Amino acid sequence: MRTTLTLDEDVARKLQAEMRRSGGSFKQTVNECLRRGLNARRELKPRAPMVVRARPLGLRPGLSYDSIGDLLEQLEGPAHR
Repeated sequence: MRTTLTLDEDVARKLQAEMRRSGGSFKQTVNECLRRGLNARRELKPRAPMVVRARPLGLRPGLSYDSIGDLLEQLEGPAHR
């Protein structure tokens, strides 16, 4: 099938780079990239949504999260800077 296609500049640069890498013609490169892209979409399977379960981390005795600088100094010593 013969058609006219207007490419965005970034897509054209990527196609040209792929042509140099593969040594194929523009037609071969466009067809191969389209084929891979269209097949990849079919291979995707729907996944269950990711669920994040929160849990309490608790507070270690003697530590306060109110001042990050103080916390770092308690944990790593004065050389943390």
